[in-house]
Amino acid sequence: MTKSLVLEDLFKDIVNLVLREFSDIVVDAQLRFTSSGSIERLRIFLKDDSFVDVWLSTLGKYSYHWEHRHIKGLIYRHDNAPHSRWKRIKTFPKHFHDGGEENVKESAISDCPREAIREFLSFIKSKLKSE
Repeated sequence: MTKSLVLEDLFKDIVNLVLREFSDIVVDAQLRFTSSGSIERLRIFLKDDSFVDVWLSTLGKYSYHWEHRHIKGLIYRHDNAPHSRWKRIKTFPKHFHDGGEENVKESAISDCPREAIREFLSFIKSKLKSE
């Protein structure tokens, strides 16, 4: 099985997990494809009209991004892009954008994508409850 097929299966598993375990905050989850037909990302639509984009690569790169700017002016994102300006972060290249692009902290999100999406959606659920 090729890496791209394994990645596609992982994305499909995550869609099922999200819809099953987080139906209290999730409206829908859709795979988005490139023009060549490969999966580009997963978009998760939330009940407050915000959304989460999940990018995963066969090389282990990832981003879990909650786009909340149009509601509260905030973004939250765990990613492992090795931006040199975040080298001071102990978990580099893993880091967490906490409310904004420039407010960066350590990231303790799981390296397992299934666990990571559970952790991130649980974080989002707690934020939505506190609003």
